[in-house]
Amino acid sequence: MKPKKYLFILLLLSTLFLVYNFFIYTDSSAYGNVHLSEKAIRGENLWLKNNCNSCHQIYGLGGYLGPDLTNAYSFRKNDNYLKAMFNSGIKTMPKFDFNESEKEELLQFLKEIDQTGHYPSTNAKIKPNGWVEIQYKNDVHEN
Repeated sequence: MKPKKYLFILLLLSTLFLVYNFFIYTDSSAYGNVHLSEKAIRGENLWLKNNCNSCHQIYGLGGYLGPDLTNAYSFRKNDNYLKAMFNSGIKTMPKFDFNESEKEELLQFLKEIDQTGHYPSTNAKIKPNGWVEIQYKNDVHEN
């Protein structure tokens, strides 16, 4: 092929890639918008400031040293246990020195994240074309 054809194909593929990504990353209809309370946002900031995502995951995104905490509140439903875990650490988890309001904020963050869905989804089905069909509460979405 001539160099102009290569350039044309490269530009075409780049344009298609950009258009595809625009639609994928600007479409919020599949998941809806998650709105956190001010208290949960402060908890999220503590989560990020203390680099909790380097060991733990939310929706499967993050580190693999600790467990996924997307639904940690549903599994424990014990505020005092979770607050104690924040400061005392478990196994390889470091000990933190969070004050009571910081523990409440982290707990609120985990409570609100817990309400947004389930991960991993036990209702997920992998379709023959590779797409995953996931049941979110009463809705079905393809990802």
